[in-house]
Amino acid sequence: MRAYKTTFVILLSTFIIGCNTLAKRNNSGVVVARRAQIRSSTAVVAADLLEVNRGDAIEILDSTDVQDPSDNSKKERWLRVRAHDDENTEGWIEARNVMPNDVLEASRKIAEEYKGVPAQATGQLRAGSNLRLTPDRSGNENIMMRLDSGSSFDIIEWKRVPKPKSSEAIESDIAPKAGSAQQGNAGAGKVNEEQNAPEETNELWYKVRLPPVISPAPAGWIYGKQVELSVPSDIIFYRTGREFVAWQRLDGELNDREGSPKDKDAAREAKPGSWVILEKSSSNQPHTLDEPDFDRIYVLGYDKRNQEHYTAYRSPDVRGFLPLRVETQGDTRDFTIRIQDENGQFREVKYGLFKDARGILKVTAPSVPTRDRRHR
Repeated sequence: MRAYKTTFVILLSTFIIGCNTLAKRNNSGVVVARRAQIRSSTAVVAADLLEVNRGDAIEILDSTDVQDPSDNSKKERWLRVRAHDDENTEGWIEARNVMPNDVLEASRKIAEEYKGVPAQATGQLRAGSNLRLTPDRSGNENIMMRLDSGSSFDIIEWKRVPKPKSSEAIESDIAPKAGSAQQGNAGAGKVNEEQNAPEETNELWYKVRLPPVISPAPAGWIYGKQVELSVPSDIIFYRTGREFVAWQRLDGELNDREGSPKDKDAAREAKPGSWVILEKSSSNQPHTLDEPDFDRIYVLGYDKRNQEHYTAYRSPDVRGFLPLRVETQGDTRDFTIRIQDENGQFREVKYGLFKDARGILKVTAPSVPTRDRRHR
């Protein structure tokens, strides 16, 4: 009887393991590369059977690890797949070109959670970067796909997290800044400057929303050093010693979310207008996890008659936190932010907007706790 029970347990375990393996193999996914080839085998000399494009759905039948021909110490994962073309073509494709559906669903869940949050800013990549499910670069398990250099996106949130130890980080996600390749003493000076800067113990990450033309995954996280904020040309020259971290238009269509972020910015900038801008002071001190998202509110009005901008409102220093929301109710318009008081309590604060008899934009500012300048 004991031998019978042992045999039964072994058979049951084998069955369960077999089912799990089949479940993993018989999965579906979506192509993330702009273009990729389904090939007859994993060999270097294999024939190309079918070209697939970003967004194409495929069935995942099996997988295998293949020695990297350019580096014997590495292996590449390949997937045996079935395409959804007229012939239901079956063949092999590199795993990095495919996103499994469970990963895609996790990205969709992030997007759905932030569906009602407007874009706080727009950005683009300085170089190719990983799109991740979580703000963590200590491993590869949370990587969804590699985004191309120059990819544009909406920024809906950001946060600082503890920087991983160098021995733990196996994928840096670090990209060089534009124009940073320098020669001679100038390059040495830049290196010395970076070495003399205070060491950061925390790092910045952006939660982003991406258009389908750039990524089948609609949302995820990008390491901050890869991102360059795309400040609209209508307001970029009004920076006065502080960085712009978020901005939204106060006129025109507030909910125009069609097309890519770059297309939307171009349409907005074609016609100058009024803006609410969130600014943050520059500092040579290391960033902390609890620091505010911004410390001043700047409202920029636009005089259509004289075709020039003017300062409608500039707040005292505050401890402000996202999200920034601009809303319209009938003929009135306002914007809301979150402020932290001296007791560490957060409260949502609303600023009213109206135009006087001359058509000049005015701001009705509530009483908010100001920030001690000594802690800037």
